[in-house]
Parts: sequence; structure tokens; C-alpha cells
Amino acid sequence: MGTFVVGAILVLIVGLIVRGIVKDKKSGKSSCGGDCSHCRGCH
Repeated sequence: MGTFVVGAILVLIVGLIVRGIVKDKKSGKSSCGGDCSHCRGCH
């Protein structure tokens, strides 16, 4: 029973994270600004 509860909590957390990402994408927020010269992700 404990395994089921922990699994359900993890599924809920992942679902909330995915929902937040989708919501941000729909509102135009993104980690990529489209300007690669100012990208912090590349060195």
C-alpha cells in the first residue's frame, strides 16, 4: 500500500510539472530567447 501511495504522489508531482511547462509554452515563456550569442547554455 505504501508503494502505491508514493507512486501516486510522484505521478501527481510529475503531472503538475508538465502542466506548468505546457502553460508556460502557451503563454510564450521559454528558456530559449532565439539569440544564440547570448545563450548561457553554450560555452
